[in-house]
Amino acid sequence: MKLKAATVEGIQETDRRQEIPDDLCTGLYLVVQPTGRKSWQVRYRHGGVHRRMTLASFPTLSLAAARLRAREVMAAASEGRDPSEELKALKAPKPEDDRDKISTLIGQYDKRHLSRLKSGDLIRRELDRFVVAAWGARDINSVTKRDVIDLLDGIADSGRVVTANRVRAYLNKFLNWAVERDILLLSPTTGVKPVAKEVSRDRVLNYDEIRWFWQACEAASFPWGLLGKVLLLTGQRLNEAAQITESEIRGDLWRLSSDRTKNGRAHDVPLSGAVQVILSAVERIDGKSDFIFTTTGTTPVSGFFKARAHLAAVMEGIAAKERGRSVEIPRWTFHDLRRTAATGMARLGIPVRVTEAVLNHISGTGSGIVAVYQRHDYADEKRQAVEAWGQFVFELVGITADQSGWSAVSNS
Repeated sequence: MKLKAATVEGIQETDRRQEIPDDLCTGLYLVVQPTGRKSWQVRYRHGGVHRRMTLASFPTLSLAAARLRAREVMAAASEGRDPSEELKALKAPKPEDDRDKISTLIGQYDKRHLSRLKSGDLIRRELDRFVVAAWGARDINSVTKRDVIDLLDGIADSGRVVTANRVRAYLNKFLNWAVERDILLLSPTTGVKPVAKEVSRDRVLNYDEIRWFWQACEAASFPWGLLGKVLLLTGQRLNEAAQITESEIRGDLWRLSSDRTKNGRAHDVPLSGAVQVILSAVERIDGKSDFIFTTTGTTPVSGFFKARAHLAAVMEGIAAKERGRSVEIPRWTFHDLRRTAATGMARLGIPVRVTEAVLNHISGTGSGIVAVYQRHDYADEKRQAVEAWGQFVFELVGITADQSGWSAVSNS
């Protein structure tokens, strides 16, 4: 049949499927279903086999357009191609591109930016812990401002307001980096404010709390009990103590290089007899690294939030048993142990400048012209300070030198 536009329009359905060839275009057929639906089909040969390929419905595809498309199909078939299979391949779902996934981009951000920062490892861990855990498989362009707010609110609602603010800062820098590299048009953190205003903390554990903390450490499994004691007795920062290595220990001195400290200043920490006893009690795990506090032999300990919560719960249980009633202990953090050590040394009459030297802390007493011209490292004073503080803590928790083995270490 010589098909015309009006003819195609006027053909009526029957109780059987109709396949009407177009005399002006070899291989083109008008298919009319019993329901009245009309569509275009082209027939060709590929590899000696007859193939059929549906083009589109009518009137979506007009007669003229159907003829043009049919001729293209026949031309492709004459070249040895299979247009039907090519169309299927074109419509098949493509493997998901990982290029713009959050996890992929944070890896690139680490390689190109974080790896150059002293705090890069910490930032990467926090991004992995919260951002990758929540959005790792997502395309970065799908993340909205509301997603960011929900993520931060979830962290804050778990009691980690300060952590939520830190994650916001880390995430903001990462997303701005993505904008600079033309990955994002606009950062979804734009206009997102800190979850809450951070108040300067002044939490110091009182003497009862120090006793309860020590007893909780005694009851805790490795590594938290021993690490907790080291934090209290040395007053050093959490990450610095958690990542202590065998190679950093030189007899009774713990030597921190500049790339291991927060302020970028190399720092020598005298190890009191009490701390030496504790470190000697750590069962070493063979591995590629020489971390002292490790459960894998390759990486330092992690999971500080859960560890602190566990120790705090054990402390309340110990306090309740001692007092014969429920005791609510105000929330404390591992950093408060550093403040507790500093306050304890002050109460023992140790000068502020010496305490700051023990903590590797820079303040008004150690900055400005003093920092330039005062080169005394207070090595002897620092050692006397940590020994005095260690002895005070041991006496407070009811441990004698003979019981601890400290006297043998101190006299060695």
